[in-house]
Amino acid sequence: MSKNQKPVINLHENQEADSKIEAIKNLIFGDNIQAYNSEFESLKQDILDKKKVLEDLIDEVSSELRKSIDDVSTDVNIRITDLEKNLSAKIDDLEEKSMDKETLGKLLIDLGKKVSNK
Repeated sequence: MSKNQKPVINLHENQEADSKIEAIKNLIFGDNIQAYNSEFESLKQDILDKKKVLEDLIDEVSSELRKSIDDVSTDVNIRITDLEKNLSAKIDDLEEKSMDKETLGKLLIDLGKKVSNK
């Protein structure tokens, strides 16, 4: 290398910068940096544990809701089927009554004709 050329990466400057950052951290936080780090790790773990508990609760509630929806759907289908049967029975009953009225009407007409012929 000639005297005008500089190295592309100066590894010593990065190490010096890192050591300066460490020195600044030590000045700001002092010996408590390890305590802060462990406290942050503890909080992080606590948040992850609570997240897991909440996800489990969400899954449980979701499955209970699906089951309840299925139960309601089954109950509604049963009630609809019962209503259809009742409606069909009432329609059949009305049709029978209508036919009986027609038959009665014809019989009365026939009776009237017979009476008038005599």
